[in-house]
Amino acid sequence: MDEKRESEPNPMKTPTTVERTSEREIVVTRVFNAPPRIVFDAWSKPELLQRWWAPKSFGISFVSCEADLRTGGTYRFVFSHPAAEQPMAFFGRYIEVTPHSRIVWTNEESADGAVSTVTFEESNGKTLLVLREEYPSKQALDEAIASGSTGTGGAGEQFEELDELLVALVGL
Repeated sequence: MDEKRESEPNPMKTPTTVERTSEREIVVTRVFNAPPRIVFDAWSKPELLQRWWAPKSFGISFVSCEADLRTGGTYRFVFSHPAAEQPMAFFGRYIEVTPHSRIVWTNEESADGAVSTVTFEESNGKTLLVLREEYPSKQALDEAIASGSTGTGGAGEQFEELDELLVALVGL
């Protein structure tokens, strides 16, 4: 059950660690060279989310990005892919939002959607980001891993793109 993967090492970047911590949970961890308020903004503002959320290698692009980031608010991300006839929508609601430190949301596009929690912890001007995805069953997590739709599917590349955005935002 204790499966662990890291993204390709890059001497300039910190690795993204993906670990299955139980039958129903996967945890993605990364340190970013930016303070939590900036990393939180990149997760909470639609104009910033669109710049990093979809890994380039997936070949998908945002059609729309709506996020009412507050406890009880909702989100809806719509993507297109050249091989798909119809756009794909990902949506849910925010269960908990604590500015600059924590976001908890549902993934309601299927009955087997996870509840995701991301935390932003400050350490010497950097941010330790921990993303937890808890699925309703072992089978749901197994299927998400097999499809590449969970942290194992592109978190390393996705977080590299977030890293690039943060460099631009912080001016490093």
